[in-house]
Parts: sequence; structure tokens; C-alpha cells
Amino acid sequence: MSATTFSPATGGPTKDAKVAAALGRRRRRVAAAVKAACYAATAAGLLLLLSILVTLFWNGFSAISLNVFTTVTKPPGSGGGLLNPIIGSLIQTAIGTAIGTPIGLLVGTYLAEYAKNSPLANAVRFVSDILLSAPSILIGLFVYQVLVVPFGGFSGWAGAAALAVIVIPIVVRTTEDMLRLLPDTLREAVIALGAPKWKMITLVCWRAAASGIMTGVLLAIARVAGETAPLLFTSLGNLNWSLSLSAPMSSLPITIFSYAGSPYEDWIALAWAGALIITLGVLGLNIIARLALRGRK
Repeated sequence: MSATTFSPATGGPTKDAKVAAALGRRRRRVAAAVKAACYAATAAGLLLLLSILVTLFWNGFSAISLNVFTTVTKPPGSGGGLLNPIIGSLIQTAIGTAIGTPIGLLVGTYLAEYAKNSPLANAVRFVSDILLSAPSILIGLFVYQVLVVPFGGFSGWAGAAALAVIVIPIVVRTTEDMLRLLPDTLREAVIALGAPKWKMITLVCWRAAASGIMTGVLLAIARVAGETAPLLFTSLGNLNWSLSLSAPMSSLPITIFSYAGSPYEDWIALAWAGALIITLGVLGLNIIARLALRGRK
């Protein structure tokens, strides 16, 4: 249906008011239906998120106590806590992030500033995208074959290495995307002042893209903080207190996985407490980073 018709009197197209009005009503109905569907989908997503958070907070806060943060894991009914899983998660996540972030930052910078669309850059992007979408259990199996089997046992180092492999593609993608968003005129202005390219990248481009790069790092931390499958094949877990990275090391995700399916009420309560600690930890880290970046601006 068209709102214009050919008029023999004028020898050209003319507007049909009735047809135009009908088309306008149909467009408004379609727009209203699409808007209603968008509102409904948004409301459904928010309700699901709200239900998850309410359930987590309700069960998690009821299980939180000082004992959770000061006592190591113990057998059921012994009043155990989550001290060793918390410390183990912090150590492995920190080491994995410290290893993966510089590598991802440099690779992303190489792709955005040097390689551009070369065959090597396209190959690196392809591999990075595969790692980004690969199931984490495959990464755990890979690290198991590379670091666990040859060295004769599970260890915190292997767990940190598995988390680093997960961090790298996330930081690579966000770094490249953020640097590509910077206008070329910014780079040209710095080069015109006589600055070498490495100074242009480190002192100008990285600073201009700091907020986006930091967001990528936070996303990586948020993902690895709750990873269970890679750690099952690498650091395994440890019910006893241990800070040795050369031995099996406890972590919150593995403890939650083990406790949540147990028949013991106190272990299930500790699993809820551990899930709440991870959630609040990631949230707090995001808030602190945002405030720090805002202060720099």
C-alpha cells in the first residue's frame, strides 16, 4: 500500500490522504506493540535479576557472621567458616589478573595501533575470539595437561594460570575496542609535536581509554571470581589452611560447589554466604574503580 498515486490531471504523483492516514495508524500500532514488547522484556529481566538478588541476600545475610571470616572450613556441625576459601580465591584471582591483564593490554594495543588489519592481526583476533567464547572447562583441561600432569599435582599456580587464560581475551577485546574509538586526530596531534609512537600510546591513548580498559579488567575479574570448572582441574581445592601455591589451594567457587549440594544445613548456609561474599566483592571493586577513575577525571 502506498500513500501516493499517479494523477492524470497533474501528470505526476499525488498524496492520497485516506491511504496516508491508514498507514500512519498502522505504523503507530506497530510502534506501540514493539514498545510494549520492549517494556515487557525489560520488566521480565529486571524481575529475574531482582528475584536472584533477593534470594541471595536473604539467604546470604542470614548466614553471614564473624565466624565465616575468621574460621577455616571444618567438618559438618563443627562451626566452620570460609577463611581459607576466601584467602585462596583472593590469591588466585589476584595472580591470574596480574598475569592476564598486562598480556591482554599489550596484545590489544598491538592489534589497535600496530597490526591493524594485517593477516597476523586477523589470526590473533580469531584466536582471541575463540578463547573468549570457549567453555571455561576446556581451559581448565588445557591447563591440567600443561601444568598439572607434567608437574605431578594440583597447585595454586595452575589455578591462577587457568584464570589468567580467561582474563586475557576479555582484556584484549576491550583494549582494542577502546583504542579504536579514539579519533585519529588525537594521535596525529601528538605525533606532530614530535613525540615517538610509544609515548603517544602510553601517555595519551592509554590515558584517554583508561575508563574503558578498566571496565574490561573489571569484567574479567567479575568472571574469574566465580569460575569453578577451571579450578576443579587445576587447584582442586583444600579443606585445610594452606597458603602454598605449589599445593592444592582452596577457593570460594569450589567450596560453594561442594557445600551447596551437601545434605548438611550448615554447609548449605556457608555456600550462600560464599556466594554473597563474591557478589559484594565484585560490586565493591566496581564502585571503587569507578570512583577512582572519576577522581582522575
